[in-house]
Amino acid sequence: MNRFLTLLHKEILELIRNGKWIWLPVVLMIIGISQPLTSYYMPQILDMAGNLPEGASITIPTPTGEEVLSGALSQYGTIGTLLFVLATMNVIAQERQNGSITLVMVRPVNEWQYLGSKTVAQLALLLFSLLLSYCLTWYYTNLLFTSVDWKLMMSSLVIYSFWVLFVVAVTIFVGTILQHNGGIAGVSILFLSLISLLTSLLPKFMEWSPGNIRGEAMKVLVEQQWTESAWTVIGSTTTLSFLLFVSGVMVLKRYRHY
Repeated sequence: MNRFLTLLHKEILELIRNGKWIWLPVVLMIIGISQPLTSYYMPQILDMAGNLPEGASITIPTPTGEEVLSGALSQYGTIGTLLFVLATMNVIAQERQNGSITLVMVRPVNEWQYLGSKTVAQLALLLFSLLLSYCLTWYYTNLLFTSVDWKLMMSSLVIYSFWVLFVVAVTIFVGTILQHNGGIAGVSILFLSLISLLTSLLPKFMEWSPGNIRGEAMKVLVEQQWTESAWTVIGSTTTLSFLLFVSGVMVLKRYRHY
């Protein structure tokens, strides 16, 4: 346990030195608050850019607070996922390229501790950034639109956090196989996009898919309660993430021969 904590401390310090604890929360907060601000000022934006005839007006129904937060979750599902992959893709590749992974693996550190420390550190960074961004979005949503109960907000955040877990598991697993950041990012995004596409095309056969996480988080906001399907998706996502982690550990065992 002490070795794991030591590795975890090293990973967190490395993230601080890289500036990820600064730029990632800031970028996510900008993405988050853009949703309520854009929704609120959309009539004025269209009026200024629409080149409408004189006297014409644009009437857009005012969205509810739940709809605005659902839109924010959509932003996290697209741009946010890309940021999550970019922030995670080099956690192993960098050490493989400079050879420091060999120095780590020849010490009394097993693969579970090594990969576990990187996974926990990345999850801490991403979930902290997501929490700040979503809470700020919720604040502006309550300020500009109808109020959303904080319990519903936190429930949707907890559900969506499992998508972050899955993204980290996929990216780190790909990082144990490939050595270059571009390849890791490309394969990870392609795989995650394929999961989301199949979930949309085959909803009947993909009810368990991690691609349904965002939909379940939105459903909590609208229906104001957890559904049975949410537990199914969370269970499958957690299981797949754990299997990817175990597979990554198996791949790392080959470094014992270096």
